[in-house]
Amino acid sequence: MKKIAKLLLLVIVLVSLIFVLTGCGQKVETKYTSKPKTENTSKTNTTKTNETAEETTKGSIDEVDFVAAAEKQMAMPEEGEEIAIIHVKEYGDITVKFFPEVAPKAVENFVTHAKNGYYDNGSFHRVIEDFMIQGGDPLGTGYGGESIWGEGFGTELDYSLFPYKGALCMAMSSLPNSIGSQFFIEQQNSSELMISQLKTTVYPEELVNAYSKYGGSPHIYMNYTVFGQVIEGLDVVDKIAKYTKVEDNNGTVLKENQPVIESIEITTYKK
Repeated sequence: MKKIAKLLLLVIVLVSLIFVLTGCGQKVETKYTSKPKTENTSKTNTTKTNETAEETTKGSIDEVDFVAAAEKQMAMPEEGEEIAIIHVKEYGDITVKFFPEVAPKAVENFVTHAKNGYYDNGSFHRVIEDFMIQGGDPLGTGYGGESIWGEGFGTELDYSLFPYKGALCMAMSSLPNSIGSQFFIEQQNSSELMISQLKTTVYPEELVNAYSKYGGSPHIYMNYTVFGQVIEGLDVVDKIAKYTKVEDNNGTVLKENQPVIESIEITTYKK
């Protein structure tokens, strides 16, 4: 098992290097793989980054029960847990739960911004159907936004969290500690092609089966911070991805076509 874990880590490192080499300058990007070509698609902020900020990786792949981990990630929150409702004009609401035990900085950053109205009247400025929808930039260009601390911070990764469809993740550039305010929501369904490819790699069978059930983007696993999961409103995410007019393969959305985030409401979950 340890040999498999080392091989999987090697695959992740190699994929990360490919993403950096195919990056898109200084935009805050979610690195995109179109069925199954890899390409960097996240747009990054240009604010000061803290070069001493630590990037954290929790747990060990040897310890992960991927069946239980997927069920936990997809489960509804407990009564009283903090959630966010993203109100998207003309589309509807997207409700997400958080993983503060894994990504405390990302959760605090997003929740504080939301409470302060930072995301109000913002937009989804980058949309790639069958990959993700990205927002959180007050400029709506992919070049803006900053964290609540005024400088970037690093990734918070955990082997048990996977970028399944509906995963709420922090966007970043290829620069270290470049996470600011931008986020994206996974929208990709599983595909037979990807399943067959994953079966030829060192990915554990349980993880491949979970991907087959829940979808997502295996190519960004352990590269981007997963700090939340959509619990209601995946249909809204799908509609945004399907009907938003984009200008290029990178998912650029002109201002006049950008879906508007009216506000992000922080509340507690009630059954």
